[in-house]
Amino acid sequence: MKPFLLLILLGVFAQSALAQTLPSKVYSWNKAPVATYVGYEDRTLVEGTTRDFNDFSVHGITLFADQPEPPNQIVDDEILVIVKEGELTVTLGEKTKTLGPGSVVLVMPGDAHRFANKSRKPVTYFVMRYTSKEVPDLDLTQLAGQSFWVDWKEVPYKPHDKGGIRRMFDQATVMCKRFEMHVTTLNPGLWSHPPHTHRAAEILLLIENTAQESIDGVLHPAEVGDIIFLESNVPHGIQNTGSKPCTYFAFQFE
Repeated sequence: MKPFLLLILLGVFAQSALAQTLPSKVYSWNKAPVATYVGYEDRTLVEGTTRDFNDFSVHGITLFADQPEPPNQIVDDEILVIVKEGELTVTLGEKTKTLGPGSVVLVMPGDAHRFANKSRKPVTYFVMRYTSKEVPDLDLTQLAGQSFWVDWKEVPYKPHDKGGIRRMFDQATVMCKRFEMHVTTLNPGLWSHPPHTHRAAEILLLIENTAQESIDGVLHPAEVGDIIFLESNVPHGIQNTGSKPCTYFAFQFE
């Protein structure tokens, strides 16, 4: 039992053999099913397949306080972590750093890593896992050392006429021809862009206040913690529906 729970703790989730193609919609944090185990909770937000990924999932993991540090783990898919609340201690190879809310970790296949809570408060983070439909068999020994983190505190904020932006990263990865991530702050009442389409699938993650997403002409409300999944070439646009600026992660991948 303990080894199985430890794998879940590290963000290693079993992929469903009956995975379905994901519809473009808002996936609610508050309505997602939660499984509670010794030392942590696992919230299932998204599971299925997309145009570009055979397996795609997003979970919310809460590690309770004062948990023992797990051993290193190596996996053959790609993992994206975004810290929601609290402090997450991340080890990539020989490097270790404690990251706060908004910080990002990208773990490449074959890289040794571990996630731990060394604080006296719970830490909650999103874990996105995916496997490309186009990637051939991987020699994991040749991929080591490509993982990285982005500390929220070290990313400059650049104001613009609609609010502002933080550029997190933009690069090719093992599983993506291009993976671009930024964080937008949008002023009250404004649309980020008119409804539009693009080849790259996109995910939005709301981290502050409220918004609504236009998906193929239908408006969908979104709250903090919600995942907005937008498949390739689906018309979409986001509007701040609150009285204060809203903030959200936006990432495109193909």
